[in-house]
Order: sequence, then structure tokens, then C-alpha cells
Amino acid sequence: MRGRDKLLEEIDGAPLLLRQVRAALSLDAPVLVTLPSDPAARGALLADVVHPLLDTESVPDAADGLSASLRTGAQWAAAKDLSGVMVVLPDMPDLTAQDLQTVAALHRAHPGDVIRATDVEGRHGHPTLLPARLFPALLSLTGDRGARDVLQDERIMPCALPGTRATTDLDTPEAWAAWRDQRS
Repeated sequence: MRGRDKLLEEIDGAPLLLRQVRAALSLDAPVLVTLPSDPAARGALLADVVHPLLDTESVPDAADGLSASLRTGAQWAAAKDLSGVMVVLPDMPDLTAQDLQTVAALHRAHPGDVIRATDVEGRHGHPTLLPARLFPALLSLTGDRGARDVLQDERIMPCALPGTRATTDLDTPEAWAAWRDQRS
């Protein structure tokens, strides 16, 4: 992003991170937002969000990659005795609260299965809902490969979302500009 924080990009009048947190809170379930050890603008943005189901946690080893957030989330979810943890990458601007609710509903129907959102063509994306039985494996993750190592031997239950909402991930200013042009 050449110095810009993609999670602070505005969508529908709100920074993306705040929009995603609000969508997650619509589930009426505990929400954890992991932040780098120096949260700066991201932490300041969320400091004004007061909700009894919202926790934020600084991840001191965030430089380890996505695995650090997954370890933190698994530990948090296990401590709360949750049936699973939904991994919602905050840089996916097309995801809606309804999409998260669709994934959560499938988890309620199949609580022991891994639920993974797909786009209309069946490509895996996010969110991914990992059942509690995988928390111990998530605690041992390293690197920036996400939960791939944990999921490689798992049966994945797909959850089709409309269009490319599960797979649209914008990582450059040009991608953001093209996305905005397409929306207007």
C-alpha cells in the first residue's frame, strides 16, 4: 500500500476495520480484534468502540505473521469456552454482516466441521470458521501461512457467498482504485 494502511481505507463512510468489526458484532457473539504491538491508528480507531462483546488484544509477536493472530485468537476462544473461532480477515471489503451470519449459521448446524467461505466459482476464501477441537493445533502454528497446515487433512465444508465476496482482497492502491471504480 506504499505507506497507507488498507484497514483505514474508507468504505461507505467508515474505515474498513471499523466496518468489519461492526459486521462481526452483528453476530451477537464475542469478537476479538488482534492488533500489532504498536496499534497506533488501528487501536485509536477502536478505542471509541465500546461493546460488551468486543475485546482487542495486542499481539507482541505479530511480525511472525498470521499465525501469531491465530494463536492469540485460539487461546482467547478456548478461555471463553467457545465452540469455534471465525477468522475474518479485515482487508476484505466486500464481506457483509449477512455473509458472517451465513457462515455462523452453518457452524451451528455442523459445529465440529471446518466451515470455509467460497466465492461463486467455489474458490476458498474467508471467513473460515474453525471448530474448538482445532484450538490446540492452532496454538502451535508458526509463520505467515495461516491455518493451512492445520487444515490440510481436514474435511472442509464450503459455504458459498455471492460473487467474489469471499475472495476479494485488496493489497495495493491500484487494486483499491479499481475496486472503487467498479462499485460506482
